[in-house]
Amino acid sequence: MNSTAAAGTPVRTIIADDHPLVLLAIEHLIGNYPDLQLVGRAADINELFLEVDRSPCDLVLMDLYMPGGLDGGGFDAVRQFKERYPDVALVILTMETEAATLRKVMSLGVDGLLSKRDRIDLIHVAVVMALARECYIGPAVRALLADVAMSQQLDIVRATLSRRELEVFTQYAAGFGVTEIAARLGRSVKTISAQKCMAMRKLALNSDAELFRFAFEHGVVSERHDRSPEYGHTPDYQQDHWQGQELDHSQGR
Repeated sequence: MNSTAAAGTPVRTIIADDHPLVLLAIEHLIGNYPDLQLVGRAADINELFLEVDRSPCDLVLMDLYMPGGLDGGGFDAVRQFKERYPDVALVILTMETEAATLRKVMSLGVDGLLSKRDRIDLIHVAVVMALARECYIGPAVRALLADVAMSQQLDIVRATLSRRELEVFTQYAAGFGVTEIAARLGRSVKTISAQKCMAMRKLALNSDAELFRFAFEHGVVSERHDRSPEYGHTPDYQQDHWQGQELDHSQGR
């Protein structure tokens, strides 16, 4: 980063957003921190580049999508900014909720990524970390990416198990014993045991402890259970992930 920022002088900051109220809010925030100094504002990409050229700065806070003369939207703007100003930290602010888009932005080498749904004071956290050469990802973005990853893991489980194996696996992971599951689904205990064993084999799970851990980590249940339900641990059955699936009460696959 620029030597002036490293020397402890205020971080010279330019803010770029095409929404006047957002600019005003960020400007007000910067005024609350003596380690930050606002040196410029921009409402589109072309104006931002002109502002950086005429006003030396250490950091830019930029909305991902702004009007301007670049093709390709936010990606090209970020890419060109990093090419033209490699010594200027770039923190992106966005309302974007598509996980693939957010991952693409992160891959372009930005120095911070915040959702506009995050608390505004986290901008200062992102600035401090960016100047320390650490990329800060805001909590809203992290949560969104985690949710998508969990959903993808659930899809893998669904694709691996048959419907009836999935029913048994889900209920067992949620704390119901084999006998109870058999009564709930109208199958024999022998059938339920066989379907549980087949599900574990397909998922390469060798013990109930591994089953419970896998179910928690892959979002099959929302609460982790480390003891077998056969020993009296019977948490609520988490059925949310499988709503809409019609239970088949026959005993075959």
